[in-house]
Amino acid sequence: MQAYYADEITLPLPEGHRFPAEKYPRLRQRLISRYPAEALRLIFAAPASAEQIQRVHTVDYYQRVVQGSLSQQEMRRIGLPWSQNLVERALRSTGGSIAAAHAALAEGLAINLGGGTHHAFADHGEGYCVFNDLAVAARELQAVHRIARILILDCDVHQGNGTAAIFRDDPDVFTCSIHGEKNFPFHKEQSDLDIPLPFGTQDEAYLHALRLGLQQVDERFQPEVVFFIAGADAYVHDRYGKLALSKLGLAQRDKMVFEWCHQHGYPVLVVLGGGYAKHVEDVVDIHAATVDIALGFFERMQAWKKRA
Repeated sequence: MQAYYADEITLPLPEGHRFPAEKYPRLRQRLISRYPAEALRLIFAAPASAEQIQRVHTVDYYQRVVQGSLSQQEMRRIGLPWSQNLVERALRSTGGSIAAAHAALAEGLAINLGGGTHHAFADHGEGYCVFNDLAVAARELQAVHRIARILILDCDVHQGNGTAAIFRDDPDVFTCSIHGEKNFPFHKEQSDLDIPLPFGTQDEAYLHALRLGLQQVDERFQPEVVFFIAGADAYVHDRYGKLALSKLGLAQRDKMVFEWCHQHGYPVLVVLGGGYAKHVEDVVDIHAATVDIALGFFERMQAWKKRA
């Protein structure tokens, strides 16, 4: 299974910054120690091109990001200090989702070990999100492979407001977000299907809501490919998530999504989204479990293809 990463480009963040940049290299090192290269192929992502980015983002916004001419207010909204490394990291993270989307179509499942930057709008970024990687990847598949119908299943604890806004008037991209009802972003956009949950939601209630959500998707939309944001921030000890899922509950979430996709024969692009637990190793545990479950389903798909 192919997995793309961008963490070789380090983000120069001030001491004490809340963005957990260290989770990405720690996750990759754990995967290197756990899986042989023939099982999990780790690939340093190439940057997205200007053309690919500008299928989603305005030319003005893209150029000002690259040139470093966003205002202080715009950078505060993003929450990360501008640097050339930030630009390259955002381009490579987006490129990772593009490459993984192509790989998912070819092989059934692929993963970006970052991504999920769903708070980025066409003309601005926010919430640690510069470019909206899944929106760019969706437009890439539509342009290159003539894929029309794409489901973006967002299981990050924060609503995918930028994604919802970008695809608001596009009937070929279905946005589904299961998130904390009163958490950031405090002004919600309207997804095609929103599943808001109260503070403190635990495993059973979350999984029940997700199951009902997938049933609604079945009734309303038949995608050609699924983009799955497997956020770690619904974890009970996440600093900002305010839901109360266990690691087991999050693993059950992933299994439910992969099983649903497998039953329907949907190719899946997985991105990892947020995770802000006090102990970064908890986030790494959750993301590593997502990769492990994904790899298990990938191997099942390959075995099924051989039998067919």
